[in-house]
Amino acid sequence: MILLVEDNLRDEALTLRALRKNNIATDVVVVHDGVEALDYFFGTGMHSGRDTTVMPQLVLLDLKLPKLNGLEVLSRIRADERTRRLPVVVFTSSREDEDLIKSYDLGANSYVRKPVDFEHLLDTTKQLGLYWLTLNQVVSRI
Repeated sequence: MILLVEDNLRDEALTLRALRKNNIATDVVVVHDGVEALDYFFGTGMHSGRDTTVMPQLVLLDLKLPKLNGLEVLSRIRADERTRRLPVVVFTSSREDEDLIKSYDLGANSYVRKPVDFEHLLDTTKQLGLYWLTLNQVVSRI
């Protein structure tokens, strides 16, 4: 399962379409702001009662989010024992070097700039899926 943290409806639709077209993931959960992302991870707020032992295999995290930005979300994910090892790919349109540096400083596993055109997005999404969902080895819960 992939958790897509994305507030832009167009980017959400394009990313979901690219994932489907590449047969990457059949189960994608989408949250639309930083607060909702944390609610999902920790079973609070609108995700109260969610089984928090089931975590995504991959988090695609946008940076420019309402309520709580992606860097703050990443910081809180890495600060909590339950979520600190989750594979998090910052998937953003930001071209700011400062965002790139801060993302890695906070523990992002990867930083990928969203391609503007759909064909490049298809290819990028395919590569992300192949690596993070097929080749990458994760630490399972002990």
